[in-house]
Amino acid sequence: MHLAESGEMYLETVHVLSKKGGIVRSVDVSEYMGYSKPSVSRAIGLLKNGGYLTVGADGALELTDAGLEVANRIYERHTVLTKFLTKIGVDEATAAEDACKIEHDISDKSFEAIKAHLENI
Repeated sequence: MHLAESGEMYLETVHVLSKKGGIVRSVDVSEYMGYSKPSVSRAIGLLKNGGYLTVGADGALELTDAGLEVANRIYERHTVLTKFLTKIGVDEATAAEDACKIEHDISDKSFEAIKAHLENI
């Protein structure tokens, strides 16, 4: 199953929320992303069917290995791109917002070049 940008965003959100500790539920994702509960519920169902996450009996969302792989990739891109943009003079809020847009479309080659550049400065 190929994930669209929205699917990547949901997985990244579950990952970010789980790093903060505690159980992550659909309502937490809804509040964090500012999306309606029905929209989140539909997306969670698609991600569950795609094998990217599981939903426990208590409603707890957990990333599968495949989901965690995608979430880690997107989260790394987000943090590296945010850092890169702030290094070149973009304010933190704008950098984070723009990184969120770029992280889904940038090629692996360009991302790795930016990452290597940051490591060398």
